[in-house]
Amino acid sequence: MTSDVLTSDRVRIHAGSATRDEAIREAADLLIAAGAVTSAYYDAMLAREQTVSTYMGNELAIPHGTNDAKDAILASALSVVRYDGGIDWDGETVTFVVSIAGVGDEHLEILSQIAILFSDEDDVARLKAAATSDDLFALVSAAGV
Repeated sequence: MTSDVLTSDRVRIHAGSATRDEAIREAADLLIAAGAVTSAYYDAMLAREQTVSTYMGNELAIPHGTNDAKDAILASALSVVRYDGGIDWDGETVTFVVSIAGVGDEHLEILSQIAILFSDEDDVARLKAAATSDDLFALVSAAGV
């Protein structure tokens, strides 16, 4: 995987909370600003969420577009946003919103790395304890994401 899939400018920490749709909007905006997706990807992310929740457990949601949105993806990219106030994600509490855009099947490898990182409760605790977005970026990057 190329190391530029996640860059430090796409890692953020918010002290407060957000709604699910606000979090998806920020996730999409980060991918759009990175030049990874077109604005149509946001609608595809919402469409995916209406079909099946992207809540994954361990306070993690991974919003991403539907398969029909492949033409809205220009490059593979990732963003990581932590909401310390939490998000009500269809009745589940989410702290981390990791958005993915993957060219071809690249998103599958990225998803796998994120799943491994968030499957370990000690790792999740370290991610929650990161004091700055740079610290959070370093932890996620060290995990091979």
